[in-house]
Amino acid sequence: TATLLTARCPVMYAPAMHTEMWEHPATQHNVATLRTRGALVVEPATGRLTGADSGKGRLPEPAELFALAESVLSSRTDAAGSAAAPFLTMAGRRVVVSAGGTREELDPVRFLGNWSTGRQGYAFARSAAARGAEVTVVAANVELPDPAGVKVIRVVSARDMHAAMLDEARTADAVVMTAAVADFRPAARSGQKIKKDGPGPRVPGPIALTENPDILADLAARRAAHGPAGQVLVGFAAETDLDLTAAQAKLARKGCDLLVVNQVGGGLGFGAGDNEAVVLDAGGGQTPIPRRSKDALASVVWDLVAARLG
Repeated sequence: TATLLTARCPVMYAPAMHTEMWEHPATQHNVATLRTRGALVVEPATGRLTGADSGKGRLPEPAELFALAESVLSSRTDAAGSAAAPFLTMAGRRVVVSAGGTREELDPVRFLGNWSTGRQGYAFARSAAARGAEVTVVAANVELPDPAGVKVIRVVSARDMHAAMLDEARTADAVVMTAAVADFRPAARSGQKIKKDGPGPRVPGPIALTENPDILADLAARRAAHGPAGQVLVGFAAETDLDLTAAQAKLARKGCDLLVVNQVGGGLGFGAGDNEAVVLDAGGGQTPIPRRSKDALASVVWDLVAARLG
């Protein structure tokens, strides 16, 4: 019956219980059975439970469950309202998404950063979860509710994100780097607030910067050397002026499979609810994505990733 039902419409379960009950072999067996029958079982959130204890088993926030349900339903039809890819097209896949903007500390109260809010990365995470994937988000300074059914690892700096992404990507089928990562950081961090007058440390002149590790290039290099074979690697390039020739060269230099080139500024990109982009592939192809919601943009890119995963 469940198989027939999911063939006609998606079924989504959001179980909530104490950690010990969720981890019990009988519960895990039943969850696995539901998934093999084509149902989407949302992983519980981690946090305060009904008693004094905390752990995995908490019901995800209702707004995030609603957003996930919307994403599930939108994955059933394309932009024209026609039938699209089948439900759970990424079931059994593990994906890692970076989100937000890194911060590079100058002193205990100041940092170099950017305007990224993490909305596009969280849209990718939500869309992948709606397709049945196991999703991990490495989030840099994101002030958004955790997407339902998604594991979130919080980081601050580019070096933090570099370590977390390389670790999580070891067993991932697909990696999407949406985060705005600082290219440089202060060469020295003051342990005290830097002041313009009075006692304490001061900046004697221009702030010296040093280069941060290139996460996307390092992910590609590690994949080439150690695998996993077949992993799909997606990068993002936020530009104020679109130069697709330069972007294609950047894709080749970084070693990724797809590069999502999106314009920022003028109401686009950081902080906005929608986005537009051109997706370049390593073979020289281009897929324009007209302006639409960030969730809808993520869905188009996941279609391209799923096609490469097979």
